[in-house]
Amino acid sequence: RDEAAVQAAFVAFRDRLDACRASAASVYAHLEDNGISVGLVFRVRQMRERVLRIRELLDGLMSPTPAVSIARLVGRLVQAGSERNSIRALIASNSSMLAAKVTERSAETGEHYITRDRASYRQMVRKAAGGGALTSLTVLAKFGIYALGLSAFWSGLGSGVMYAASFVAIQLLHLTLATKQPAMTAPALAARLRGIRADSGLDEFVDEVANLVRSQVAAVLGNVLVVVPAVAALAIAWQLALQRPLLDAAHAGAVLGSLSLAGPTVLFAAFTGVLLFASSLIAGWAENAFVLHRLDSAMRYNPRIGAVLGAARARRWADFMRTHISGFAANISLGLMLGLLPAVAGFFGLGLDVRHVTLSAGQIGAAAVSLGLPALQQPLLWWAVAAIPVIGALNVSVSFYFAFRLALRAHSVSLADRARIRGALRERWRSRPTSFFLPA
Repeated sequence: RDEAAVQAAFVAFRDRLDACRASAASVYAHLEDNGISVGLVFRVRQMRERVLRIRELLDGLMSPTPAVSIARLVGRLVQAGSERNSIRALIASNSSMLAAKVTERSAETGEHYITRDRASYRQMVRKAAGGGALTSLTVLAKFGIYALGLSAFWSGLGSGVMYAASFVAIQLLHLTLATKQPAMTAPALAARLRGIRADSGLDEFVDEVANLVRSQVAAVLGNVLVVVPAVAALAIAWQLALQRPLLDAAHAGAVLGSLSLAGPTVLFAAFTGVLLFASSLIAGWAENAFVLHRLDSAMRYNPRIGAVLGAARARRWADFMRTHISGFAANISLGLMLGLLPAVAGFFGLGLDVRHVTLSAGQIGAAAVSLGLPALQQPLLWWAVAAIPVIGALNVSVSFYFAFRLALRAHSVSLADRARIRGALRERWRSRPTSFFLPA
């Protein structure tokens, strides 16, 4: 055979394979800008693996010492064979980019929830106070739905729709619901990890942690310290207007008993934290799908929408939905989960319930006013009051934990860097503990 011709063909074929790999890699840059498709990522990965196998086969054929290339190929085939029947490996390999995109979308939103100076801190408190005031109406609406005596499913659905409407109203009024923050702010915090290897980057990260904790404390306190007196005022107004308490004694006692720290409140509060994290995943997925399928362009240029709204209004609606789709998805999904999951769990005999700190605080306020001054002498009230900080801590910490872990995986932070982070945080807590609660 003509060795020169064979070598030339080998070089040409190898260059074609390299060009194929480069073209496949360029798809990822397109996905970063235009949304992630798991199916497309799967097909691109398949193509890349096939190109690599062909390249290794070619190296084995043309190399004067093919043992190394053949060993590499066999190792790759063994690994592929072990992963072929693994659903976990399939999901992990093809959803990693989607996880990164979800955390990126959440990071963009989470930046708005982190206060870094006194002015933004005061603004956060005001927004949280407004969110607490609006949630007081949500608490009353919840009692109204239960007063209808509907079945568990319809009562849960009604509560879920009402929660969703309330959360969306808080979003559109630019107010704050404290427990919505952690799942959004964790990716924003993890985005700071890119410069963590340098000492200056580590210090900036610790500063951001302090800013984040301070923001969470301000938001929770703003919600709780306003929702309780607001619900109490509404309950007193109800009692003065109708000459009867908002809740009868049995119902008020049941509310306090269900929120008691001595019961399963801790478990339910942690479960609610998981739901808060799940709503952030749904938000990231919805926004990714909106971008991937270019629904804003579809709304802007659809002839029927344009005929009904007009071109200018259709463009404004498209921009509005592009800006708010993530928040809508998070708030609607969270509301429906808070309302429906207890009913679904009850159907299967699981006995799960939800405990949201702002809603729970409002319910305690309504029950206390309904029972009157004698309630202050009942241990049941104080057990319920003692549960509020625990519920708040678990709502925030559980949702933050899962969101931060997802963000760490998306940013590929090593175990050594995680140890450095823990050490730096402990040092900040010892040297400047007030920075976690009050702005400088």
